[in-house]
Amino acid sequence: MTRSRSVLVIGGGTAGCALAVLLARAGIAVDLVERSPDGNAGRGSGITLQGNALRVLDAIGVWDRVRARGAASDGVTIVAPDGTPLVTQDDLRTGGDDLPAALGMRRPVLQGILTDAVLAAGARFRPGRILTHLAQDSRGAQVRFDDGTSGRYDLVVAADGVHSATRALIGIPETPRPTGMAVWRAPAPRPEGVDRTHLAFGGPAFIAGFCPTGPDTVYAYLVETARDRTAADPVSLVREMRDLAEGYGGHWKTITAALTDTSPVNYAWCTEHLVDGPWHRGRVVLVGDAAHSCPPTLAQGAAMSLEDSLVLAELLTEGSAWDDKLLDAYTERRLPRVRSVVEASVQIGRWQLDGVRDADVPGLMGRVMGALRERP
Repeated sequence: MTRSRSVLVIGGGTAGCALAVLLARAGIAVDLVERSPDGNAGRGSGITLQGNALRVLDAIGVWDRVRARGAASDGVTIVAPDGTPLVTQDDLRTGGDDLPAALGMRRPVLQGILTDAVLAAGARFRPGRILTHLAQDSRGAQVRFDDGTSGRYDLVVAADGVHSATRALIGIPETPRPTGMAVWRAPAPRPEGVDRTHLAFGGPAFIAGFCPTGPDTVYAYLVETARDRTAADPVSLVREMRDLAEGYGGHWKTITAALTDTSPVNYAWCTEHLVDGPWHRGRVVLVGDAAHSCPPTLAQGAAMSLEDSLVLAELLTEGSAWDDKLLDAYTERRLPRVRSVVEASVQIGRWQLDGVRDADVPGLMGRVMGALRERP
């Protein structure tokens, strides 16, 4: 592959950075632009990466750094709302037997590792830039940014998230819909003796969980019915999460005590969407949350985004012409797999919202996660 081919990646999150690394490492000229001035460096509390996500991070070449900075585990402990352990179970290693079932880490740490990899691969990273104009022809796209700079690229990749402005700009009508659920998230100190994710079902929320993100940290989350919190100030959000968390015992006592008025609490509605058709228009193609989103009931959001980037990079670097046939092949490889994850994640959320007690959640999860052991 020669450097005569060029790609603009819009969005410097997980999917965008992964794709930039893979393409730049193959000799393609890559510009990565991100609208936030800090390049997403300080955003988010924590993330759970399933084995199939770790498989992609290994392919990118950052697995050793991720493993050193995160907290790997092979299962979860289910507890009662009062903290009494009920069962500890091993999870399926969806990334293969040589990788753990899951790993938790702080989102800013993962972002830093990926940004470093982008720069090391030779891609140009431009934070604080917003696309203001895009015009396509049969050979590529001409773009302009809010700082007055412009450029021409053989391909533009929209990795700009669930509310992708690029998706709307190219006429793809799908938009995220609220599922009726919302999630509270906050980082906290790691309680002594916690070596894996703990989950409680029921109590004041649908789910109360925490996942180790390093030697001394966890991120805690509470899933409830969605409410409008847009007018709430940061201190009010902390106090609301703390009040909800006080309904749980065991290690939650340590976590709840650590939620002070200055804690970085996030409250977000869960959404669902899936572009059910070609993931491109001309020379602009979607990856990650721009193409799909789902509630975190399977913890597969980041994994699906990383897999998108891996598959698209494989197709773009195999020597074929960059045309509709290639981009259609990308959609055809990704859509069935992503659909199964989105539909299962949404179904589990609906069962929880509806209070269905005899739902076959373990069976559905087992079928979907088993299929994810196959390479994308």
